[in-house]
Amino acid sequence: MLESKSRCWVEIDLSKIAENLKRIQHHIGKQKIMAVVKANAYGHGDVQVAKVLQDEGIDFFAVSSIDEAVRLREAKIEGDILILGYTPEEHFHYLCEYHITQCIMSLAYAKKLDTYAKAHNCEIMGHVKVDTGMGRLGIPCQDDNYLIDEVIEVYKLKNLNVTGIFSHFSVADTYEDPNDEAYTQHQIVLYEKVLADLKTAKIIYGVTHLQNSYGALNYPELTYDYARVGILLVGNTSNDEQQLKHPITLIPSLEWKANISCIKTVPKGTYIGYGKNYLTKGKEKIVTVTCGYADGLNRQASHHHLHVLINGERCEIVGNICMDQFMVNATGVKNIEIGNVVTIVGNDGNEVIKIDELSRAANTINNESFCLISKRVPRFYK
Repeated sequence: MLESKSRCWVEIDLSKIAENLKRIQHHIGKQKIMAVVKANAYGHGDVQVAKVLQDEGIDFFAVSSIDEAVRLREAKIEGDILILGYTPEEHFHYLCEYHITQCIMSLAYAKKLDTYAKAHNCEIMGHVKVDTGMGRLGIPCQDDNYLIDEVIEVYKLKNLNVTGIFSHFSVADTYEDPNDEAYTQHQIVLYEKVLADLKTAKIIYGVTHLQNSYGALNYPELTYDYARVGILLVGNTSNDEQQLKHPITLIPSLEWKANISCIKTVPKGTYIGYGKNYLTKGKEKIVTVTCGYADGLNRQASHHHLHVLINGERCEIVGNICMDQFMVNATGVKNIEIGNVVTIVGNDGNEVIKIDELSRAANTINNESFCLISKRVPRFYK
């Protein structure tokens, strides 16, 4: 693949990720950080991000799938790697070969892992996931469906090496809502009950981790072995407008840029783009930019006053975002030439466009906006 800055690209500053790690570690105290680098490290590059974090002392990583885990191992990531999602039985051999820890989300799944380990005389490591209120993966451990006996049975399987136990918050990001705060506190109570019951049953439950990124920010007083941190490491929260119980200053590490391919001045009453959804209000300078929804620029952000930067000035995207291009009203911006750089996310002069602006225009969160940046957009690291 020819990787160049001829269309659109992202630039990622790995030193900022290292700095964010230090700030998060200071914020949460003695807890260790499990670096969540799933989905290509939220579009930032899983191998590159994991390597810099490993150099900074991170010894545990979390991913979504077996292919993500194997990619890290083959890139010489040496710490523990936890797969947070499902691995099909035909790929169990990778768990053994690459010494990868698997999420155990049910007793039935644990038995499959145990049977495979026995049949192939290999070690499979796993962390039990208990569902304390997310309703997604995990053995139910809630008030009206508390299946602690199944958790104990998983630990007693003879051929499966269960090395930890975890759960997941569902509303740790909205602590300012009293109902959500109470719900999160109850999830903590349920998780603590699971640990206490395992201890009573004389089960050595291993590594503990409960907090996600917002759990680490809003509940730093928790003292489990690890906090699972993802988007914070790359310098962002999911939504810049959300209140934090314990605010933290992070440094965004990614900038997204493209080039100007066409400049034209059109009269009042000219339609721009598919669907005739934008009509010029006067004589306007329309600039076409080499980036579109196939690159990850969410089409849903069209017509929501989303801006980009040209020569340090804010310019509004007009018309529908196309597959490979979008158009901008650059009226009044001086010294524009074909080939000039357009900043979609990042800094230019004294102005900055945050990823949150794109997310709000598209009615989504920053996690998704980052993950949508497609593989055809080359990443450049510094």
